Amino acid sequence: MVHQQHLRFSTNGRGTYNISQQISDVIEKSNIQTGICQIFIQHTSASLILCENADPTVRTDLDAFMKRLVPDGDSLFKHKDEGPDDMPAHIRTVLTESSLSIPVHKGKASLGIWQGIYLWEHRTSSFKRNLSVTIIGE
Repeated sequence: MVHQQHLRFSTNGRGTYNISQQISDVIEKSNIQTGICQIFIQHTSASLILCENADPTVRTDLDAFMKRLVPDGDSLFKHKDEGPDDMPAHIRTVLTESSLSIPVHKGKASLGIWQGIYLWEHRTSSFKRNLSVTIIGE
């Protein structure tokens, strides 16, 4: 059995957005008890991460690390079509993930107790982000 649904999220600029509940809702709606949930973000300047969900400073530290690793406005970058955060956002996406696979067990996302699913917006402006969620199983 296959179930697919498209989700749209609004971001308020750079940062992480917990989408665990929305993904869990899609899994429950699918009626699939055992399988895989594949999540794909249809963008090149935002990504998906599986991350600590208890302490928000983990995600703050990740963002601080990325700011140091890939600074906005670096003179190294030629691609600046949409501003100084454009190329750094593309690099951040390449360094993280455009898709995640989550096991489905007993009709639920089989996440660890401290794990959450996050959309990581790499641009400084607000955007609408599209995700494709596909659950395959029985």
